[in-house]
Amino acid sequence: MALTYQQTKLVKDTIPALKEHGERITSIFYKTMLIDHPELNNYFNSVNQKNGRQPRALTAVILGFASSINHLSELVPKFERMCNKHCSLGIQPEHYEVVGKYLIQAFGEVLGPAMTPEVQTAWTKAYWMLANMLIGREAQLYRDFESWPSWRPFKIDRIVNECDDLYSFYLIPQDGKKLPRFLPGQYISVQIQVPGGYFQSRQYSLSEAWREDYYRITIRRDEGTVYSNSVSKSFFNPGTVSNYLIDQTAVGSVLKVSHPAGEFFLDVNNTSTMPLVLISAGVGVTPMVSIANTVMESQPGRQIAWIHGCRKHVPFEEHIGSLRKKNCNFHTKIFKTVINSADRPGETYDYNERMDLAKLKPEELYLQHGGTEYFICGPEDFMINQKLYLMQQGVPASRIQCEIFTTGDLAFKQG
Repeated sequence: MALTYQQTKLVKDTIPALKEHGERITSIFYKTMLIDHPELNNYFNSVNQKNGRQPRALTAVILGFASSINHLSELVPKFERMCNKHCSLGIQPEHYEVVGKYLIQAFGEVLGPAMTPEVQTAWTKAYWMLANMLIGREAQLYRDFESWPSWRPFKIDRIVNECDDLYSFYLIPQDGKKLPRFLPGQYISVQIQVPGGYFQSRQYSLSEAWREDYYRITIRRDEGTVYSNSVSKSFFNPGTVSNYLIDQTAVGSVLKVSHPAGEFFLDVNNTSTMPLVLISAGVGVTPMVSIANTVMESQPGRQIAWIHGCRKHVPFEEHIGSLRKKNCNFHTKIFKTVINSADRPGETYDYNERMDLAKLKPEELYLQHGGTEYFICGPEDFMINQKLYLMQQGVPASRIQCEIFTTGDLAFKQG
């Protein structure tokens, strides 16, 4: 049921207080809810709880919702990201009951007398408007997952050290059944059990075109977590899951894996012949490999420009070089900040500096084409900066996709 005019006004009137106290509200919400429902630790990223990112993300979602309550269609792309993430984690409708209860309770605790019965009723109604939108979309996604709505056991078939601390894991389903297709650029979630008895899940982009018998993900070691005698010093540290997979699993290990999901992808059903520009940094190369391999197989005549920034080594360097040699439509520009004696200008790198798209000619970015598609993946500030540059060159935001795993703070900064 829609909000009345007065209820809408009451919700919007709380925006100043939410801007001032939003993170305190969401911090109290998470703390109280997880004390009363510790089983929900299985769904939330413990690192983002500790560093405050999860509360900030939820605050951004609430503020975005309240600010656009009269124009909810504007939030649909951001909700799509959230729904995909929820489905990759197995979030169910009953979880929204728990969240709603503790969120409204936290509102009351922080806002005090300002949280009148009328404001509480308005926000409760508004919350369920949002919740029902998400539940409805997630139900559609789960139907698309068909017989794979939850966690599925996969066995590690092969582990390959791509370069430095970057490892590719080849995963095959234990049941031996043919794997469903995914859209290049999408991710899977991998779940492990951490010290303390809870589960933690992380999302990893699929780094290969679809294959019916295996999925491949590529993972970078994070210096935040050190494993000793199979135990992490703290499951709150960055790298908890990634480093566990690198240090504590081996060929034959079994992992729990979710159905592929994500709204960052190349639409393979759209047979566009317009150029494709892939812009990546660091481990952001992973979804780009999936996209490039898919296009090279299905549309070898399509122009692709791959611009990558790295420190010392280019992940998948040999493979990318082979694509360039096999297909004259595949072009690369590499920015490296550290050059070694084996590097050759024009072969292993093009620029000895951090990525700067302004160094490239407009035609190298296909800026003259009105339909060029741009995909960006890397650190958050990197993605924002590259997107901003492209938009300053006249590229509309609708033709630029960024791989954003968060569902809140950065997601709601994207125009």
